[in-house]
Amino acid sequence: MRIMILGGDGYLGWPTAMYFSTRGHDVHVVDNFARRKADEELQADSLTPIRSLDERIHAWREVSGKEIRSAVGTLTDYEFISREMNEFRPETIIHYGELRSAPYSMIDREHAVYTQQNNITGNLNVLWAMADGLRECHLVKLGTMGEYGTPNIDIEEGYIDIEHKGRKDRLPFPKQPGSFYHLSKVADSNNIMFACKIWGIRATDLNQGVVYGVETDETKLDERLCTRLDYDAIWGTALNRFCIQAALGEPMTVYGKGGQTRGFLDIRDTLACVELATMNPADRGECRVFNQFTEQFSVLGLAEMVRDAAAKRDIKATIAHLDNPRVELEDHYFNAVHTKLLDLGLQPHFLSDTLVDSLLVTTETYATRARRETLLPDVNWRDASDAKAGAPVASKNGNQAPAAEMLVTEAEA
Repeated sequence: MRIMILGGDGYLGWPTAMYFSTRGHDVHVVDNFARRKADEELQADSLTPIRSLDERIHAWREVSGKEIRSAVGTLTDYEFISREMNEFRPETIIHYGELRSAPYSMIDREHAVYTQQNNITGNLNVLWAMADGLRECHLVKLGTMGEYGTPNIDIEEGYIDIEHKGRKDRLPFPKQPGSFYHLSKVADSNNIMFACKIWGIRATDLNQGVVYGVETDETKLDERLCTRLDYDAIWGTALNRFCIQAALGEPMTVYGKGGQTRGFLDIRDTLACVELATMNPADRGECRVFNQFTEQFSVLGLAEMVRDAAAKRDIKATIAHLDNPRVELEDHYFNAVHTKLLDLGLQPHFLSDTLVDSLLVTTETYATRARRETLLPDVNWRDASDAKAGAPVASKNGNQAPAAEMLVTEAEA
């Protein structure tokens, strides 16, 4: 199968490229390295050392004997992405190519606009190029469980059957996103659904939970094939941050009470889910939604798991509660349906099986690379300050915001 991976240099994109390549598929990755540029902007970095895309492709060729094609460009450039799609003629497009950080989108007006322009415009360009000559192609789009928010009812998989004043209908599940990033993903979902209806394209919207881990069968073959591990307060997950804080002997920083509950899954399960969606495509005109996670944890529960796991490695980890910089419920109901991928054959990995021997080992191994100054939050959801119109906008840590023309086409979670 011809598979195009948008955001193919990213945390999930690169492992996905190797995963499908080793299974005999013709893989073409697209990226513009803006995620790497964002590290320069915010003076952050992956905890694991990652090679350039050219080095990765060369190493993969040496290790596997297989080729991965690549192209550099932005999805917001319609001529570029339309040309790449029409020349490669993908049967499946796996779309990771978006900004994926809620804190990044909340730094200031510039970053909020940047996030939404990049994500929504890039996704629209992909949909339009599919409609213009690639309508049999299947779009596998990475969404987020964050689109739903934390409603006080069970979260269904994309749609909900309702009865109102004696009439019944099946409608998209109500969305209550918690950041300008999550709002952009809601817009993506609406645009995909509309495109399926009017153009008859086929799409699977994967509402993914928080992904953890860096090891897959392919990344373990050679250190040059390693994927990134983000731990800082802008790009990193709470779990990654807790692991590196434990390794460094610093308190694990829980925002507020820590009752915030989310879905989680191992990176290997992400690859399996994407493969299941790819090999069992949606019908023409169908926009189906899968909730993609395997377990639910609260933030405080995660910190306690890391504390107990660290003790098994003779590390004494402590927990500290910080004032929550986000606007979110800290105690809430959260129960999300996630059966469709299990029905297709997903066999999950669980955090309890990988936390000690994988995540903690990785963070201990590379702990000397950590930039401690990036661990604590410096973006506040309630701060609506902005620079003078037309002037360069500084991020909250004093670095200059991205130029308007530097448009991100790489998403990870």
